[in-house]
Amino acid sequence: MKFNKDMTIGEMLRIDTNIIPILMDAGMHCIGCPSAQGETLEEAALVHGLDVDALLEKLNELE
Repeated sequence: MKFNKDMTIGEMLRIDTNIIPILMDAGMHCIGCPSAQGETLEEAALVHGLDVDALLEKLNELE
């Protein structure tokens, strides 16, 4: 598993920018905003009303 819910969006993007379309499709359109750099995936999912586990599964399916 490449990603976990405690990682910040910024950390995740540094690992793999291919996650951007998945995040955008989920409604997370502020990928480049300063809060996204310090916000964990779990925090971002909560703000956007998303199921963090389902999102994490999609993100970790990327090769």
